[in-house]
Amino acid sequence: MLKTTKIYSGIYILEIYSPITFQITHKKFRDVQFQKGYFYYVGSAQKNLPARIRRHNSKSKTIFWHIDHITSQKFTKLKNVVIFIRAKKKYESLISRKFTDLKLAAPVLGFGSSDDKLSKAHLFYSKMKIDYNHFSDLYHEIVCLSPSSVDITG
Repeated sequence: MLKTTKIYSGIYILEIYSPITFQITHKKFRDVQFQKGYFYYVGSAQKNLPARIRRHNSKSKTIFWHIDHITSQKFTKLKNVVIFIRAKKKYESLISRKFTDLKLAAPVLGFGSSDDKLSKAHLFYSKMKIDYNHFSDLYHEIVCLSPSSVDITG
C-alpha cells in the first residue's frame, strides 16, 4: 500500500517495463510498435496523487488516459515511481523536456501531452533502465524528490 497520507499533489514519473514488443489499439497510435524495454511516463496529479498512482498500477480499469493503454497490458510491469512532491503542473513539461535532453526516444509524438504544447511527448523509451540521478541533480532546488521505496502494488 502506498503510504503517502500527506502527499496529495505532485508530478510523477512512472517506470514501466515491457518484456515484449507490442502494439496497442487506439486511433492515434495503432500503427506504432512499442519495443521491449523501459518506458518512462511523466504525469501530474494536482490532487489525489496516491489514488492516481494506484490506478496506474491497476490492470483492470476503464481506459481514460493515453498511458492506460500501456499500464493495462497484462505483460507490462510498473517497476518504480518517482514523485516530485507538491510540484506544480508546470514542472510536468520541464521534466518531460529533460527526457528529450537525455536523448530518450518518444515512441509516439503527443503521447500523454495533449495539454502540453512545449513537450513533444510525456512518454519516453529506453532499452535499458535509466539512472534517476539525472533528475535529482537537475531539480533538487525546484522540488523535493522522493523515489518510491514502499510497495506500490497495493
